Amino acid sequence: MLKLPGHTRYGYSPIVERKDYSWPGGKRLAFYVALNIEHFAFGAGLGMDPVRSGQQTTRNFAWRDYGNRIGNWRLFEILDELKLPATILLNSSVCYHYPQIVEKIKARGDDVLGHGRTNAELLRPMWEQDEARAIKECTEIIETYVGVRPTGWMGPGALESNITPDLLKEAGYTHLLDWPFDDQPIWMQTRAGPLLSVPYPMELNDAGAQAHRDHTGRQFAEMIVDQFEELLEQSERQPLVYALSLHGFIVGQPFRLRPVRQAIKHCVEHKHKDRVWYTRAGDIAKYCFSLPKGLIPGS
Repeated sequence: MLKLPGHTRYGYSPIVERKDYSWPGGKRLAFYVALNIEHFAFGAGLGMDPVRSGQQTTRNFAWRDYGNRIGNWRLFEILDELKLPATILLNSSVCYHYPQIVEKIKARGDDVLGHGRTNAELLRPMWEQDEARAIKECTEIIETYVGVRPTGWMGPGALESNITPDLLKEAGYTHLLDWPFDDQPIWMQTRAGPLLSVPYPMELNDAGAQAHRDHTGRQFAEMIVDQFEELLEQSERQPLVYALSLHGFIVGQPFRLRPVRQAIKHCVEHKHKDRVWYTRAGDIAKYCFSLPKGLIPGS
């Protein structure tokens, strides 16, 4: 029999065979916005590029820097206006360079997750000791500057190594967002014990949709609405998670921002908003920790 390389992080569990439960207050759909706030090396390392040349130039560094100067602030304005909480995926190097952004995050009380030191580097190629040190540095810097130790993680590019979940658990993390394999939280296994996977989107993500696949701002806005409407209907049968991933340097561009603002408003002002829990990834994880054993697959 052909045997392919695999993993033992989680077992197969079809959605139609799982036990039912609800989110707080009897809600059926948990909704959170993930705002990626990142800092890149100048002229070196990795970095997103709107023309996908792969080369680091002054032009594409400046394009990404637009997010921290303009785009993230426009997204904060939308979140403030709609009274939406947010989950911040934070490069720890942001803390050195953009103190006003850190102060804004603290003032809003947003959920802050470790997002590596910088998106100019990936954890995957590192030796184990170096990866553990990078995770430790990211954790300590965020705790020092934000004032709260992160317990959730989403790695740069979600491109972790084969032992990243083990290292995260050993470093005191309780949940991660790197594995886009489900619409419900799922318990994963590590060499140090269980770690909760909270759904995070590769598809409903402006990086993939607009920087990599060239969807327009209006097409992405349609994706936001269609995903919401479909998951809201499906949540009548199972509790589900709706996650939207945004980057200020992409969707913060004015021509993209306008339709995305309308799409998010559609989700927040929906006629069935009473069935939606507008929350943060960390709150989803905390609620899952309180559920009886056996409700969440892998528990």
